[in-house]
Amino acid sequence: MNQIVETICKALSEKKGLDIKIFHVTDVTSIADYFIVCTSMNKKHGQSLADNVEIKLQNDGIHALHKEGYKEGDWILMDFSNVILHIFSYEERQRVQLDQLWQDAPVEVFEDNDGVK
Repeated sequence: MNQIVETICKALSEKKGLDIKIFHVTDVTSIADYFIVCTSMNKKHGQSLADNVEIKLQNDGIHALHKEGYKEGDWILMDFSNVILHIFSYEERQRVQLDQLWQDAPVEVFEDNDGVK
């Protein structure tokens, strides 16, 4: 697994991010190699997830090229070039249906105990 992807997923899991999925989108879009999708319990939880990801990646010298939606908290997008992270509230994830949009891409579900299942 890509090191940035692993660091992001572990940071999300550490702060109790829900339903963490890794979409391998290399063959279906030129935007990125990976999309990571995660559900938060509420606005503050989403912000906490984003903050933890930033802290963990900054420790490795990696910074988001772009971040949006943090203040609102329903959909936080963080762009790390070849990896794009989407942190959704449950309602926003159901509305946007990003999981269905990228259903043609291989997907892995991140499990916090032993990595990817």
